[in-house]
Amino acid sequence: MTDFVVSPPPVAAIPVGGGGKFPVRRVYCIGRNYAAHAVEMGGDPDREPPFFFQKNPNNLDASGEFPYPPHSGDVHHEVELAVALGSGGVNIPVDRALEHVWGYAPALDMTRRDLQNEAKRLARPWEISKAFERSGPIGLLHAAAKVGHLERGRIELTVNGEVRQQGDINQMIWKVPEMIAYLSEYFELAAGDVILSGTPAGVGPVSRGDRMEVRIEGLQGFTVKVV
Repeated sequence: MTDFVVSPPPVAAIPVGGGGKFPVRRVYCIGRNYAAHAVEMGGDPDREPPFFFQKNPNNLDASGEFPYPPHSGDVHHEVELAVALGSGGVNIPVDRALEHVWGYAPALDMTRRDLQNEAKRLARPWEISKAFERSGPIGLLHAAAKVGHLERGRIELTVNGEVRQQGDINQMIWKVPEMIAYLSEYFELAAGDVILSGTPAGVGPVSRGDRMEVRIEGLQGFTVKVV
């Protein structure tokens, strides 16, 4: 017997390399965290204060398929490094931030670009363009205890074998420890939180039938089919 008046939803989780699942509590996403991408999106590549939006925990999806969403004709890929926290807190110092990282995974932040552009024009929130079903394809999560903390390494996305996005994670404007410290000033971070750490230049549209391949040096890559 429980006190719930309806059945609780299943816990959103990411598969872990070597076995097990990582439960997802919240998903924070940083915008324009690579200089070249900031430029291509019409922003300033200088080090301005970071800004974040959120996806829903169950948007992260490891099925290997991305269903093309309704009400959009311009859906873009954004390859990202996902950072999973094993602990949290408030006002975390930058020099202690990596102590809270459990692991890393390659991921995608799929975006209804046409709806995002309309939201920007009207100064409205982005959730309708970012937090839709299965909008966060993700690969296996790798424990930092095994792969170390990723401070550099190639990040790349291909579509049907053609390289669309490439860069190095050391090109992030706001590094992982800085993102954790900044977020902890505004939110109480906790185990299960995931941070999507921004995308390099080259974002672009996908179509049904496309095959996306995500690779981040030091992690196992993954493939997603647009269906």
